[in-house]
Amino acid sequence: MKTFFKVWLPIILGVVVVFYMTSKFIQPPVEKKLVIASGGEKGHYYKMALEYKKLLENEGVKVEILKTAGSEENLKLLLEKKVDIAFIQNGIIHNGNKEKLFSLANVFYEPLWFFYRDDGFTRNYEVEFIGSKLSLGIEGSGTKFLSSLVLNLNGLNETNSEFLYLSAGKSRDMLERGEIDGMFFIGQAESNIVRSLLENPNIRLFSFSRAQAYARNLPFLTSLDLYEGTLDMYANLPYDDVTLLGSTASLVTHEDVPSELVRFFVKQLPKVHESSGLFERTGEFPSIANLDTQIHNEAFMYFTYGDTWLEMIFPYWVASNIDRLKILLIPLLTLLFPLFKGVVPLYVWTVRSKIYKWYDKVNEIDDEIDKKTKDELKDIIVKLEDLKVEIQNHTKVPLSYMGEYYNLLLHIDLVIKKAENHHALDA
Repeated sequence: MKTFFKVWLPIILGVVVVFYMTSKFIQPPVEKKLVIASGGEKGHYYKMALEYKKLLENEGVKVEILKTAGSEENLKLLLEKKVDIAFIQNGIIHNGNKEKLFSLANVFYEPLWFFYRDDGFTRNYEVEFIGSKLSLGIEGSGTKFLSSLVLNLNGLNETNSEFLYLSAGKSRDMLERGEIDGMFFIGQAESNIVRSLLENPNIRLFSFSRAQAYARNLPFLTSLDLYEGTLDMYANLPYDDVTLLGSTASLVTHEDVPSELVRFFVKQLPKVHESSGLFERTGEFPSIANLDTQIHNEAFMYFTYGDTWLEMIFPYWVASNIDRLKILLIPLLTLLFPLFKGVVPLYVWTVRSKIYKWYDKVNEIDDEIDKKTKDELKDIIVKLEDLKVEIQNHTKVPLSYMGEYYNLLLHIDLVIKKAENHHALDA
């Protein structure tokens, strides 16, 4: 017990103090909450956000989905840091904002559909729509951004054409009634709007024959081929091969979102996006190629190297907390290094002290032998014999120290022999 208080207790107290002081420099555990900006309730962004929400909340992360007009509104909310993660259509983020945001991954293609009223002839070039009444999508949406860009590149603007900014549902109804000449729509091929317009014999789907030229001039665009009968072979929808313009939807965050939450979020993306779609190949998404902004470090590390060894062993949040506390290893190792160096000498001293403590009593008796009478020497001999028995019953040492143990017993025997000799002389 004395050894504990003299040696081990100061070391333990030192470790506790250093850990406490170091813990003051460690960030507290993050709040497990994310706000995701999606799009309209009927859109693909919202559908995907619901899948993220389900996966994340199963692991204890609270998710709030904010319904918006689309990519442009999402970008505004993200820059204002009113949301943590947002769907952003590639091409929308301007150069001045790219340094403020971080991409997580591209997750799927977004085809641009351009439906127009069939006047009995096929239109092959966008310029043929000068003077038409066109719906470009609602304000704040990616549809409005991309359709405006396409039309402006072809010389169409509000001075020579009439532009309306309506929802997809309202635009479809007006197109079918003949109240507008055409409408743009960004959405998946499975959308009811796409299906109903393809089935309408009075509506045609525009084919962007110069899609490759767009892609050369606007790197965020790609050419998407939709072949005859792909959507419905029985109804033969579409009834001809069509080329669409496509962008990619990316997930974007800002610098204030905790890295632990970002990493946990990107770990869910393959569960949602690895399967193939109409335009996506299996395994093509999520992708960190051709991102619109700098990639977040956690996304880069995960998609490049996968799970860390801690994540392979422990549940994510346990691994995350262990990783967060790694700063404590520095003072711990600093303390343990000299401690380990002193362990062997301390152990040797502890074992030997079990033996050496008896020498005080033996030496004390030895010094008194010359002064004792015959009767007192007899008592000393009995006392030494009892001491041997006590040592044999209470002193246990490892085999490597048995030599010193037997030396002690031998020394006691020598003192007994000395006492017996003095007793014999006195006789």
